[in-house]
Amino acid sequence: MLTRLSTILATATLASAGLLQAQQPLSLSDAIARADSHAYANRMATADGDRQAAQQASTLRGLLPTVRAEGGYIRTTDPLNAFGFQLRQRSLTQASFDPAGLNYPAPIGNFGTGLVMEQPLINADVWMGRSAAGKATEATDAAARWTRGSSRLDVIRAYYGGVLAGEKVAALEAGLAAARSHVRMAGSLLEQGMVTRSDVLLAEVKAGEVEAQLLSARGDLALAARQLALAMGTPDDTAFALPTALPSADEVRRLAAVTDSTAARADVEAARLGQEAARLDVKRAGAQLAPRLNAFGRWDWNDPDTPFGGKPSWTVGLMASWTFFSGYGELAQRREAQARAAGADAMAEAAEAQARLEVASRRNNLEVAVATLAIQERAVRQSEEALRIVRRKYEGGLATVTELLETDALDTRSRLERAAAVYRVIVAAGEWRQSVGRDVVELTSMELGGK
Repeated sequence: MLTRLSTILATATLASAGLLQAQQPLSLSDAIARADSHAYANRMATADGDRQAAQQASTLRGLLPTVRAEGGYIRTTDPLNAFGFQLRQRSLTQASFDPAGLNYPAPIGNFGTGLVMEQPLINADVWMGRSAAGKATEATDAAARWTRGSSRLDVIRAYYGGVLAGEKVAALEAGLAAARSHVRMAGSLLEQGMVTRSDVLLAEVKAGEVEAQLLSARGDLALAARQLALAMGTPDDTAFALPTALPSADEVRRLAAVTDSTAARADVEAARLGQEAARLDVKRAGAQLAPRLNAFGRWDWNDPDTPFGGKPSWTVGLMASWTFFSGYGELAQRREAQARAAGADAMAEAAEAQARLEVASRRNNLEVAVATLAIQERAVRQSEEALRIVRRKYEGGLATVTELLETDALDTRSRLERAAAVYRVIVAAGEWRQSVGRDVVELTSMELGGK
C-alpha cells in the first residue's frame, strides 16, 4: 500500500513538474535561438552553404595530385607481347633470342601492377575556377546571414503578435465582464421601472457582440502560438507561454529612436560577392584555351606469378598540351559565363538600389508608427475620461445603458488599438534595423518591459 501511494505521489509530482514546465514563459531570446537552429529557411540556407563549400572543395582535383593503383593479368602467345613480358620481368636469356622462340613463343603470363601519380602544374582555368568558387562560397554564407536575420525578424513578428493576441483576449474578457455587469444592472433597473425592456435587450445585444469578439480573439491567440512555433521551425511544439503584456510605450520608443549607426547588409554583400564570382568565372572559361602543363610518375611491377612481384621500374615525365579549338565548346562556355556575369552585375546594382529604397521606406514606416502610438495613447486617455463621465451620468440617471455600453466598448477598442500601435512600432523598429544592416536581436532588450 505504501509503495502504491509513493508511486501515485511520484506520478503527481512529475505531472505537476511537466505542467509547470509547459507554463514556463518563452523568452524572445530563446525563440530566436530556436529559429537560428531549426527554422526551415535557415536549415535550407545552411544546406545550400554546405553544397557550395563542397563545390569549392571539388576544385582541388585540378591542384592536388591524383594517386591510383593499377593491376591486370595477361597470358599470350603473341610474339611482340611475349618478348615484351620477358623484358619487363627481366627474364631474358640467350635462348630468348632464338628465332624459332621469337616467332612461335610458348604461352607466357604476366601480372602487371603499378602505382601512378599525376600532378597538375599549370592549369590556369583551375586556379580561376577555384577563386570563383571561393567567392561563390562567401556569397552563399552572406546570403545565409541575411536569411538568418529575416528569420529572426519573422520570430519577432510572431512572438509579439502572440503577445498582442493575448492582450486582446484579456481586454475583451474584461469588456465582456463589464458588459454582463451592465446587463445585470439594466435588469435591476427594469424591475424598478427606471428603464424600458428595450434598454435591457440592447445591453444584451452589446454583450453578445463582445462575446463574439472574444471567441474570435481566442481563436487568433491559438493560431498565433502555432504561427510562432512554425517561425521557430518547431511547428508541433506549442507548449510554451508568452508574456502577458507588450513592452511599455516608452520602452519601444527608446528602441525606435533612429540613429546613423549602420552596417553592411548581408544581402547586398552576397550580391557583390556573386558579381565577383561571376567575373572570375569568365576568366576561368577563357583560361581553358591556355596551355597546360602536368607531371606524372609511375612505378610498375611485372611478374609471371604474383602482383607487385619482381623488380620495380619507374617512369617520370612532363606533359604539355595546348588545345586551340575543340568544336567551339570553350568559346560557348565563355559566352555563357559572360552572360551570367552581366546578370550578376545587374543583380548587384539592383540589390544596392533596393537597399537604399528599403532604408528610406523603413525609416518612414517607423516614424509613422511612433507618431501613431502617440495618437493612440492620447485616445486611451480621452476614452478613459469619457467612460468616467458617462458612468457618473448613468449612475445619476442622465445617460442610457446603451450610451454606457458604447462608451465602454470605445474604451476597450482604444486600448486594443494602442496595443496594436505598440506592436507596429516593434515590427517597424525591427524592419528598420534589418534595412540598415543591424542585428534585430537588439530588440530582445524589450523583454523586461514585457514581463
